[in-house]
Amino acid sequence: MSPIETRKKAVVLVSGGLDSATVLAIARCEGWELHAISFDYGQRHRFELDSAAKVCAANGVTSRVVFSVDASIFQGSALTNDIAVPHNRSDDQMSSGIPVTYVPARNTIFLSVALGLAESIGAHDLFVGVNAIDYSGYPDCRPEFVAAFETMANLSTKAGVDGQRISVHTPLVSWTKGQIIRCGLELGVDYGLTHSCYDPSPDGISCGECDSCLLRLRGFADAGTTDPIAYVV
Repeated sequence: MSPIETRKKAVVLVSGGLDSATVLAIARCEGWELHAISFDYGQRHRFELDSAAKVCAANGVTSRVVFSVDASIFQGSALTNDIAVPHNRSDDQMSSGIPVTYVPARNTIFLSVALGLAESIGAHDLFVGVNAIDYSGYPDCRPEFVAAFETMANLSTKAGVDGQRISVHTPLVSWTKGQIIRCGLELGVDYGLTHSCYDPSPDGISCGECDSCLLRLRGFADAGTTDPIAYVV
C-alpha cells in the first residue's frame, strides 16, 4: 500500500469477547482503518467493556466509541435483569429454544447504531462477530438476520441510496469456536485480554458454567490449547 493511499474505513462491533476480538484482528490484517464501537447497556457482565478497551488498544484502532443504551428497554433478560443465569446446561438444552440470556433485539439495535456511526464517518463496511454454529440459539446471530439487516441498511441510508453499498461482514458466522480460536491465535490475538462470561464473580472472574463459558472452554479444547483466563470453577 502506498503511503499516500487512504485505507478504507470499517466500523467493528467490539464487545470484549473472543469472537469480536478475532473479528477485529481479521479486519486489521485485511488492512482496514478500524473504528470500534462498544455498548454499555447495563449488562451484568460489564467487565467485558474493560476487555473491549484492551482489545482495541492491542489492535491500534483509529477511534472507539462506547455507546450507552438505557437498560430499562431490555426487560426479561438474565443479562440485564435480576434473573438467574443458567449454569451447566447440556448440549441439548443449549440447542433447544431461545435462552433467558437473550437480550431483546440487541443486535438489531447495536448494528443500527454502528450503521449510523459508519455513515457519519464515511465508512461503508461493518464487521460483527456473530456466529451461527457454536451459539446459544440467539435469532439475531443467524445469516438470514444479517442478510436482512444489510438489505435494510442499503434502503435506509443516503450512502446506500446513492449507490455506495453498505456491507455487513460476518467472517465467523459458519465457524466453530475451535476454528475461531485457531484463526485468532494465528493472527496474534491475546485471548487473555478477553471476557466472555455471563455471570462473573464480583471481581470479574469467569464462572466456568454459563453457556458462554462452556462454549468458550470447549472451543479452546477443540483448538488443542488452554484458555488463558481464570475461572471460579
